[in-house]
Amino acid sequence: MDGNNVVLEMKSITKAFPGVLALNSVEIDLRKGEVLGILGENGAGKSTLIKILAGVYQMDSGEILMEGRNVTFKNPQDANNAGIRVIYQELNTLEALTIAENIFLGELNNDTPFRTVNWRMLNKMASGVLSRLDVDLNPRTVMEDLTIAEKQVVEIAKAIWKEAKILVMDEPTAALSEKDTQTLFNVIRLLKKSGHSIIYISHRLDEIFEITDRVTVLRDGNKIATVNTSETNRDELIRVMVGRELKDMYPKRKVPIGDVVLEVENLNVEDKLYDISFELREGEILGVFGLLGSGRTELVNALFGVIPKQSGRIKVNGKFVNIRNPIDARENKLGLVPLDRKNEGLALILSVKENLTLSNIEDLGTGMLINKRNEEQKAIRWINEVNIKTPSIMTEINSLSGGNQQKVVLAKWLESGSKIMILNEPTRGIDVGAKVEIYQLMESLCENGAGIIMVSSELPEILSIADRVIVLNEGKLVAEFKQEEASQEKLMNAACR
Repeated sequence: MDGNNVVLEMKSITKAFPGVLALNSVEIDLRKGEVLGILGENGAGKSTLIKILAGVYQMDSGEILMEGRNVTFKNPQDANNAGIRVIYQELNTLEALTIAENIFLGELNNDTPFRTVNWRMLNKMASGVLSRLDVDLNPRTVMEDLTIAEKQVVEIAKAIWKEAKILVMDEPTAALSEKDTQTLFNVIRLLKKSGHSIIYISHRLDEIFEITDRVTVLRDGNKIATVNTSETNRDELIRVMVGRELKDMYPKRKVPIGDVVLEVENLNVEDKLYDISFELREGEILGVFGLLGSGRTELVNALFGVIPKQSGRIKVNGKFVNIRNPIDARENKLGLVPLDRKNEGLALILSVKENLTLSNIEDLGTGMLINKRNEEQKAIRWINEVNIKTPSIMTEINSLSGGNQQKVVLAKWLESGSKIMILNEPTRGIDVGAKVEIYQLMESLCENGAGIIMVSSELPEILSIADRVIVLNEGKLVAEFKQEEASQEKLMNAACR
């Protein structure tokens, strides 16, 4: 390794939290003009490592060197001043301001008399920064009118203006379409050519192989390996990540298909869904596939009473039901794992125990008479039953990995006695090991008599896990396939009609 080419070294980084050794003497290095991928299961230590680099956490021991000089980041401002910029999944943009205002936030009137803003010059400068990324955006556009991909570009432009040397991208494509992902990759390639160095965190192995030069793998707080991307393969990276062979990434067990548990007849949602009809049976996983804007999430939300239906009928176990809101859905034994688990499925400031039991708090008593012992027993039961990795039942849910948070959401509905589970992108943003555990849990639910509706944009996943697949296109159900009939080509052809 050419020492003159190394822009960042993190040496023997160790960090412990109560009950957890998050990082155990981890070492990484980053070279100029390189994209370094960081892989690992949820809980491997990726987020902790990045937060130390960003000045959010302080390491217990170790050292950070930038271009050979020892540096200390006591807070995020120190990291920013040193040329490090982290672009998180939850973008740090001000929605009511324009692109230009976001790029130059904090310095809008520093160099002008009477502290006024030269808007013409500001917009011209913003255009110059954006042109360096080869994107066509009007700097006067308000942020709330942009797509997620465009907002990410603005965050990158802000970093470039601040003369960032190192950009960290944390799951940047989690909410992007394939087209937007390629736009982002084009920007990353331009950044590489201009000498910027990038740390790229993603669970999507296809992206790792497309955009990174090297990959560092973490497992259980330890660095396991760093390899040249061109010299490894998917199976090898999975084995290194999880510490075992995953010969069957999609474990599909044979489960007897029983009676119809849910019937949807001519469901319409104004300007969103048109005459959707299908059935779900006991023991069945029904896949729902479609591109962005196809109506997938609207279907989920209409079934669960989150948005009102215009017309149509729903039967549960042969009886017509009126689901006007999520309370009605729960009373009819429907459970929902939403697309945005953090904002819609969890109470982030509460503990694992409270999240597991909050939806069924009435079963534990009322007011001050809640049976705390019973509450704890229920939480411990589900932690063990679905294998939630947590230091304790009192651990704040926000500190758990994405995969373990997803298990909490599932367990919450199982505690409610749900027999019809609606899962909207259940493995989005979680690692391959946690994915397998989610698949196995889904199969166990089916063996116990549940029916599952699974929305997924991952073709290999939906083709392997679902017993049947329905395809949505522009709010209409355009095709249905049994598992043995389906293929990637058939699903994409139907979704793109």
